[in-house]
Amino acid sequence: MAKHGDEHDAGETPESTGPVEPVETDEAQPTEVIETGDDGAGATLVIETDAADEQPTEVFEPYAAAGAAAGASASAAAGAAAPEADLTEAGDGEPRPRRRLGRAARIWIVVGVVLAVVVALVVVADIVARGIAEDRVAEEIEANLPDGVDGDVNVTIGGFSVIAQYLSGTMQHVELDAPELTVEGAPVAVSVVAEGMPVDLASPVDRLTATITADADSINQLITVAGVETGLTLGDGTVGYEGRIEIFGLPITYQVTATPVAAGDSVLLEPEGVEVGAVGASIDVSGIIERLLGGDPLEICIADRLPEGVELESIAVAPGAAAIRLQADGLVLDASSLEQKGACG
Repeated sequence: MAKHGDEHDAGETPESTGPVEPVETDEAQPTEVIETGDDGAGATLVIETDAADEQPTEVFEPYAAAGAAAGASASAAAGAAAPEADLTEAGDGEPRPRRRLGRAARIWIVVGVVLAVVVALVVVADIVARGIAEDRVAEEIEANLPDGVDGDVNVTIGGFSVIAQYLSGTMQHVELDAPELTVEGAPVAVSVVAEGMPVDLASPVDRLTATITADADSINQLITVAGVETGLTLGDGTVGYEGRIEIFGLPITYQVTATPVAAGDSVLLEPEGVEVGAVGASIDVSGIIERLLGGDPLEICIADRLPEGVELESIAVAPGAAAIRLQADGLVLDASSLEQKGACG
């Protein structure tokens, strides 16, 4: 172990003591220097022991150096972390640059938003125009109804764009509904479907189909059947009526059950069964039954009740009501055309 006096004579500090300077004392006492190493806080702890009194003297390396080293380490760590802020990890664990939205993508997004707004405005405008057009057509139809026909008409215009249809001059599909129409005081329900209906009602409709539904009272009020005094009764697919004939001056009543058949401007009642009222035993009614069953069907003309050009397409009968289906090609829906009726032959 080196002596303190020897260290001063040589003017050198042992390498193990680092930057520690020798401590001078009044008496040249030997001093023992003990190096304890790093204390964990970045400083070097050196203990000098006086050989005479065995009192250790502690010398610490200044913390400035340690603080500078720690600051340098932190700066290096921050510098290493800074680039990582702009990186994202890929699926394979490799860092990759964060993707940013390009100018072209932003332009397409703006264009898409503008188009969506324009489409929404067009849809709203078409809805408003559809309502206006439906009200206008309903008012014109109601104004053109023939004399003796009254009621409200509801109009529904089909198709994709009513504006485009209006500009083309033709409505593709139009439905007219009048559930409480009265014809000469008789209540009926009418529904009409027009295909290729012109905006100008003075032009013909491509094709028109209509269904008229009425009960037995309305039918008997509107239709008079020759030889039928008590009117028609409606059954399940059949029509019943009563008649009277005279044989040898005696009146004989009968009841016929018939099937209605559509025949253009008329309804034909084809007999299916006959019942004869009570008569004396001396009268043979078999000939009457055969004549009624084998004769020509009873014809009911309805042409004079319909606009000219409208024909009967079918008829469906149920107990208490009948539905008559009509059709017409090239029918004009203005007042003068609807007033012009057909004629029975």
